Amino acid sequence: MGPLAGFKIIELAGIGPGPFCGMMLSDMGAEVIRVERLSGAAQAPKDVLARNRRNIALDLKSPAGVEAVLRLVETADALFEGFRPGVTERLGLGPQDCMARNPKLVYGRMTGWGQDGPMAQAAGHDINYIGLAGALHAVGRRGERPVPPLNLVGDFGGGGMLLAYGLVCGLLEAQKSGQGQVVDAAMVDGAAALMAMFFSMAAGGAFTDQRGTNLLDGGAHFYDTYETKDGKHICIGSIEPQFYALLLEKAELDKDKYGDQMNPALWPDLKADLQQTFLTKTQEEWCAIMEGTDVCFAPVLSIWEAPKHPHNQARNSFQEIDGVMQQAPAPRFSRTQPEISHGARIPGEDTVSVLKDYGFSSDEIDELSASGVIAS
Repeated sequence: MGPLAGFKIIELAGIGPGPFCGMMLSDMGAEVIRVERLSGAAQAPKDVLARNRRNIALDLKSPAGVEAVLRLVETADALFEGFRPGVTERLGLGPQDCMARNPKLVYGRMTGWGQDGPMAQAAGHDINYIGLAGALHAVGRRGERPVPPLNLVGDFGGGGMLLAYGLVCGLLEAQKSGQGQVVDAAMVDGAAALMAMFFSMAAGGAFTDQRGTNLLDGGAHFYDTYETKDGKHICIGSIEPQFYALLLEKAELDKDKYGDQMNPALWPDLKADLQQTFLTKTQEEWCAIMEGTDVCFAPVLSIWEAPKHPHNQARNSFQEIDGVMQQAPAPRFSRTQPEISHGARIPGEDTVSVLKDYGFSSDEIDELSASGVIAS
């Protein structure tokens, strides 16, 4: 069982970063109960983000449905939601409502813009949050427009993972103080936090606002991706002098031509020359030469290829659950090992069993069913 075993957490179901937070917590062993709206009780998606937790469906627009959630809250350690500011207050499930039932509750809130500020009530997505945070501007090729880095920076790294971290911090503090608190996890804040190193580099004059010209944004010839003879790609990150020297050796490059490694004026020409070198062999051939060495090299694999790589297979980094290939829980622990117990549930599949476990009598459950608060 994972290191969060014994913690009870209520998830008011949403999309994207909220479910990712729930996955991170439940992967680590927490009992996370995912509360769906009754209208969402349909077929179960093959949704990796919804794995490892039981699912109940309630009519949250009814007083009885709200009361059912509040009863779950009474014995929970934390609750988190991902709605716009004020939505859970209007439902009767805001921080004050929940903490009146359980003063030790840690209440997590996931939004794009935060709980306050002039943009707090505006709609948005990952691309907008990382744009405002200064992260999106830095991603892209020289002389071209910014490129969205999937929705990894805002939704997941700066969002769901930040909320999971905030909740665990809140839970640790609550064990000492006996008091709960609200965690305001905003993706714009999280994306800004992920840019910490680049703020440092900019302050030291080692980072410019011209994308595609810097050390780590594809500007340097020794830190980039390259096409191979078979139309696939490899990536190198030979930053340190000893790793760069090994790159020159393994790729049989002219040491005089490539000698002035850190001269940005030479990078564009060296990049073009290096591309021609990598086009002389296939990805597999370059792997045979460089993989596992200190060149800092790897093939660029698709999500279909990555689970088949020997290193990932040796570490069991990917697992197939209910016919869906997916990433294994991370990080790993020496003693309290996290695991995937099951995939996504059908919305409402566990309503009756969860309510029983949280102290609802059979008569109460029958009454909720008869009144349409839960699916019959």
